[in-house]
Amino acid sequence: MPRLTGRVTLATVATSAGVSIATVSKVLNGRSDVSESTRARVQAVLEEHEYVGRRPEQVDRTTVELFYQGFLNNYSVEVIQGVVEAAQTADVDVVVSTHPPRPPGRTASRAAQWIRDLTSTGRRAAIGITSDLTDADLAALARARLPLVVVDPVNVAQPDVTSVGSTNFAGGIAATQHLLSLGHRRIAYLGGPPTSGCNQARMNGFRGAMEAAGAPVPKEYVWTREFLYDDGLAGGAALLDLPEPPTAIFAGSDEVALGVMEAARARGLRVPEDLSVVGFDDTQVARLASPQLTTIKQPLREMGSVALRTALRLAAGEKVDSHHVELATRLVTRDSTAQPAPVGTTAAS
Repeated sequence: MPRLTGRVTLATVATSAGVSIATVSKVLNGRSDVSESTRARVQAVLEEHEYVGRRPEQVDRTTVELFYQGFLNNYSVEVIQGVVEAAQTADVDVVVSTHPPRPPGRTASRAAQWIRDLTSTGRRAAIGITSDLTDADLAALARARLPLVVVDPVNVAQPDVTSVGSTNFAGGIAATQHLLSLGHRRIAYLGGPPTSGCNQARMNGFRGAMEAAGAPVPKEYVWTREFLYDDGLAGGAALLDLPEPPTAIFAGSDEVALGVMEAARARGLRVPEDLSVVGFDDTQVARLASPQLTTIKQPLREMGSVALRTALRLAAGEKVDSHHVELATRLVTRDSTAQPAPVGTTAAS
C-alpha cells in the first residue's frame, strides 16, 4: 500500500481504502453498520498513515482527558483531586484513564490510535501525571492539535511541551540543610527513577547542600529506583546494612520514606532517635505515619489546578507565559527527625 504524503484527510483515507468518506467516518465513530472486512481495510489505512483525525467542532460540554501510568498512589490522588476541583469551578468534565507504560512495541500507529480514541470522543485537551510519553505520542497529539499539559513529566525532553511541577531542587536543598542543621553528616538519598526530571532535581539539591557543607557523599549513599514503598523498604535495608550506615536518609517521596522507616524498625532502630528520615510530597501518609513524617511539601492539588487551567487556555487557542511552571515547596518539620544519636548508643548496638 503506497504511503500517503502531505496532510492526510478523510477523503485521502477513503480513496486509499476504496470506500466512501461516509464509511471512513462510520469506522472512526465506531458505527456497527460497516462490514468487518471493510472496517479492517479502513482501519489498516488509518494505522498505516497515522491518521489521528480532528476533534468534533461541537460537543455538549468541554471534556479533558486526565491520564496517568502505573498504580494510583497518594501523590497522584492529590493531583487528580486538584484537577477535578478546578474542573468543577470551570464547569468542564474530566475523564480519568490509565496510559500504558512505554513498551518496545508502542509504535506511531498505536499512538495515533490512542489519539483517535480521544479526538473521536470530543476531548479538548489532555493532562498527563508523571507519564512516560514517547515521541510518537507527542507527534500524534501535535497532529491532532490536542493540547497537552504534563504534571512532573518523566521523559519529556522537548522544551515546547507544557508542564507543571514544583521547586524540586530547592526542596532537595531544604531537606538536606534541615538534616545538616541537626548535626547529621552521614546522610543518604533514596529517590525515584534516574531519568525522572523531578528526581534529578531533588538529588542535585541534596548533593549541592552536602557539598556546600563539606559533607562527603559516598556512592553507596545514593539510591535511585521508583517512588514507591517497596523501593524504600529495599533501599532502606541496603543502606542500613552498610558497614557505616547513614544516620539520616532523605527519601524522594513520602512512600519511600515509610519504606525506610519500616526497614529501620525491622532492624531494631528507632526513628528519630537512631535514624532521621525526611520525605517529599506531604501527602496524607506523612501525617498518618508513626512518628509523623518531616517532609517537603509539594502543593499537589494546586499543581493539578494549574494544569487544568493551563490545558483549558491552550484548548481555547490562548498562549501561555511559560512552557514550564514551578510552584514553591517548603519544609514541614514533624517528628521523624532529630539530632544524631551519640556514637555507640543506637538501639541496635
